[in-house]
Amino acid sequence: MSKNIAVIGAGPGGYVAAIRGAQLGANIYLIEEREVGGTCLNRGCIPTKTYFRNAEIMRTLRRSKEFGITVDNFKLDGKALQERKKAVVGQLVGGIEKLISSYNNIEFIPGRASIKDKNTIVIDLKDGNTREISVDNIVIATGSKPTMTETKGIDLEGVITSDDLLEMEEIPETLIVVGGGVIGLEFASIYQELGSQVILLASRILKNVDMELTRRLPMFFKKQGMETYVDIRAKEIVKEGDKLKVIARYKNKDKEIEVVGDKVLIASGRGPVVEGLNLDGVGVEYDHKGIKVNEHFETTTEGIYAIGDVNDLGIQLAHVASSQGIYVMERLMGLTPDINLDVYPNCVFTLPEVAFVGLTEEQLKEKNIDYISSKFMFAANGKALSLGEGEGFIKVFASKEDNRILGITIVGPHANDLIHEGALVIANDLKLDAITRTIHAHPTLSEAFMEAVHGLEDKAIHMAPPRKKRK
Repeated sequence: MSKNIAVIGAGPGGYVAAIRGAQLGANIYLIEEREVGGTCLNRGCIPTKTYFRNAEIMRTLRRSKEFGITVDNFKLDGKALQERKKAVVGQLVGGIEKLISSYNNIEFIPGRASIKDKNTIVIDLKDGNTREISVDNIVIATGSKPTMTETKGIDLEGVITSDDLLEMEEIPETLIVVGGGVIGLEFASIYQELGSQVILLASRILKNVDMELTRRLPMFFKKQGMETYVDIRAKEIVKEGDKLKVIARYKNKDKEIEVVGDKVLIASGRGPVVEGLNLDGVGVEYDHKGIKVNEHFETTTEGIYAIGDVNDLGIQLAHVASSQGIYVMERLMGLTPDINLDVYPNCVFTLPEVAFVGLTEEQLKEKNIDYISSKFMFAANGKALSLGEGEGFIKVFASKEDNRILGITIVGPHANDLIHEGALVIANDLKLDAITRTIHAHPTLSEAFMEAVHGLEDKAIHMAPPRKKRK
């Protein structure tokens, strides 16, 4: 007898779970109160990457004389920017809707779901009616939403979230960004190139990253033209005429600064979407971090699962949500899936791009792992210089004992594409020779990764020895 499974939320966790469940023969009820694709597709990953491409083009136009091209009087059309973003999102949403409809055993239900008990879902349909469905299992994939800090003045007009900024046609003349996480840094970097004067107020630059990144990124941002303040917290936002003033205090010294801008973007993080699900009524435990789950993503109520941003694992990445969704469905359908949440690529779409996977140098030291390291600069890579993007590096760490690659950090051109060779190596517990015996094409950016790995054994051709550090 086929299983009936309800999936609440049709974002990258939910719709992927629904499709995998359908492939395995389950009858799937996919419930979504907003758009298919969730935050990632409609208000996150895809819109920002669409803007990121605009930012890249704007930067290239400003540097056009370096390439022997003269371009005068170019400007950004905010309305056209919005239209292109909507067209890209619309095409992808339509594709997913068509994909879902191609499975006869997926019923897509537009509406807001509430869990009556572990086998019953009540749905407030968009047409005003109510529907009740009986299921064997429930998968919660409702995602996350922007959270606001407790800073005084966040309710003032002009203090916005990333959702608000993505809906604006005008490019703010001065944009103050509060937050040094992925969201804050991406919007700061993108809008600086789109034409805003960005003022970045960051209590820290990213988290759980190689400390060299936290030191170098502010230098890249300042070179980009961004006004950058680190180790600082926004204390209060006040209205000053038609502008907004942010009063901020440094964390480790008794000093305050004041900055003034047209808009203030609060990019202090995201919290789980749990409202209206009746989690308390069915015994599902949760807190401000998300729904509590075990190693199989099952909640404290048997038969109910939570995947993606809504659970308490703290990995707010679309690709991880999708992997969790596939894992849960395969497990529910009797398979024995495997998932490694220790190894997944982190990608940050700043200019330059940042990507990392595996352990950082600081984590290796904390774990007392004897390691070797190597760093190759993009300035020595022919393809990077041809692109006019010679800034940045690839850093690789490996076990001194058995040459297994343990961690990779990349900052530079197309870092977010290059990181996957490293992710593949680490996820499969491969050693240096998996890379060194593989011929890499010339001229490509991938050669930089090969050179960095060769550097672990002092065999790199295009870097001067020694570049290896031993603990």
